[in-house]
Order: sequence, then structure tokens, then C-alpha cells
Amino acid sequence: MIRILKWLFATIGVALAAVLVLFLGTRGEYPVLSLVTDNASLPSVTISGIALHVRAIEGPPGADAIIVLHGGPGHDFRSLEGLAALSDSYRVIFYDQRGAGLSERVPAEDLTLKGHVVELSAVIDHFAPEGRPILIGHSWGATLAVAYLGQRPDDVARAILIEPGYLDAAGRMRWREESKLYMSGPAYLREAIVTGFRAQHVTGPDLSAQDDFLVGRMVHYFADHPENPYHCGSGYSAPSWRFGALSNQTMDAIPEVEINRIAANASVFDGPVLFMAGACNDWIGEPLQSEHLSRFADATLVVVPDAGHDVIWDNPDATLAIIRAFLQTSN
Repeated sequence: MIRILKWLFATIGVALAAVLVLFLGTRGEYPVLSLVTDNASLPSVTISGIALHVRAIEGPPGADAIIVLHGGPGHDFRSLEGLAALSDSYRVIFYDQRGAGLSERVPAEDLTLKGHVVELSAVIDHFAPEGRPILIGHSWGATLAVAYLGQRPDDVARAILIEPGYLDAAGRMRWREESKLYMSGPAYLREAIVTGFRAQHVTGPDLSAQDDFLVGRMVHYFADHPENPYHCGSGYSAPSWRFGALSNQTMDAIPEVEINRIAANASVFDGPVLFMAGACNDWIGEPLQSEHLSRFADATLVVVPDAGHDVIWDNPDATLAIIRAFLQTSN
């Protein structure tokens, strides 16, 4: 018994020493940007009682509106700002979704698919009260756009869907299984442990900052994995302001019945749809988006050269040319 107790105390001592070394060794400054609720200088609009970080570019008088939906869930619109070039012909509205980016953090019960659809409807009512804007959704934002099209098909003129990762529960399961390849192994575990200790040194600016820092760093590490086709082999460089950890965790748990409803309702939208995929992405790029085409009556797919998952960031010139051509021919 004494020998067992000695071994137990020694093990506990080593573990505590390792924790102390890691805690002290990761000391440093890990800044997290303030939200619109704490920084009045950030452009914001209150939608459905929630303060959203926005960037609205007016464009020519009387121009049609484009609403941009970022990925995640939990990301922000920073890497999509190349779409601002479309303001020479359109009004372009960017917003960080509730609980994401620099927008207000909300409880988990407000981070539902229904809540995001209602929020998008309110954003359209606010910025495009005349109705029928163009939706451009990237990744999760494209999935959200399809959910909206299925529920309110008459409210949107056209849609551009950039690499939605899935549109039903089976697709989500396939995505999860594939993603494990880039979120496992000794290197990932080591990074998770170190990042976890670094997060303990995050002191603000709000109660969500530590979790946002931790999950945001690990999401970037996942995307930056050398074998992840989210990039073209030179590393993942798309920037962001701040990740919304709770948004990501909550939306990932959307019930299967709700996810399946997205795909089931998609066909009620009969307007023009453009799918876009990065040429480097053989995971959720051209092969998967080719499958998604059949869900719409009027859909086409264009592959962007020299681009991974973030086509607007990776190859803005080609992406904008493709988008402009689609918008001109689908009028």
C-alpha cells in the first residue's frame, strides 16, 4: 500500500509540475478584439435585438442589394471583403452573424438554424426593404442561404453558393468523418494542449474571449493542415477578426431532421443559382458541388482556378469575374 501511495503521489507531482511548466511557459499577450457591444467605433446595426457588426456599401443609386453570408459557423466576413468591388454596380452588405465575428454574443438557445434564418430575414428587411436581394454565401453561409431559399423562395432574386460543406445530415456525417483526418494525431493534440494553456492567459475583453481564442486557433490549425485541401498546398492564409466558439459548437449540433429539411426544401427556389468551387479542393470542391446542382431547377457550377476553399481570398480576380458574368447573364 505504501508503495502504491508513493507511486500515486509521484505521478500527481509530475503532472502538477508539467501543468505549472506549461502555464508559465505559455505566458504572453494574446489579444482578442472587442465586440460591437464594447467598442462603439465599430459599425453596427441592431437586428432582432442583437447588435451585429456590419459593413454596408451603398453602391449606385437604386442598385440591387447583395447580402454576404460568411462561413463557420462562427467565422466573420473579413476574408470576403474582396466582394466590396461589386459595389460599382450593387449595394453590398456584409454582416457578422449573431454570436460570431465581432457581433454580440448570445446564449446557445438563440444560436439555432431558425434564429439565423429569422436574423437573415431581418437583415434583408433592414438593408433591402424593397426585397429580392442577391445572396452570396460561403461555406456554412452557403448552407444558411439554402435554408433561407427553401423557406422564403420569393424573397431572393439569385444566389451564389461557394462550397457549402453539406446540405443534409448524411453530408454532415461525411464532412465530420473526413475532418477527423485533420483534427487528430500527436501534432494536433500538442497544439490543442498548448493553445489551451495560452487561452488561460487571455484576460478579456469579455467572458467569451478565452473560448473564442481557443476554438478560433484550433479551427485555423485544422484548415492549415498540410494535407487539408482547403488551401492549395501553401498554407491557409484567409484572415479573420474573431471566432465565435459557442456559435460553432451549438450550430454543429443542429438536429438531423432540421439539416435534412434544408436539402428537402431547396427545390422550391426556381431562380438562378451559381455554385462555385476551388480547383484545389477535392474534398468539398467540384465533386461535392456537382452533386448539389441537382437540388435546384436552374443551377450551374464554375470552378475557380488556383483557389482552395476560400476562393474570394485565394483568387479574387477570377472569382469576381465569374460572379459578374453570372449576375449579368441571369438578369
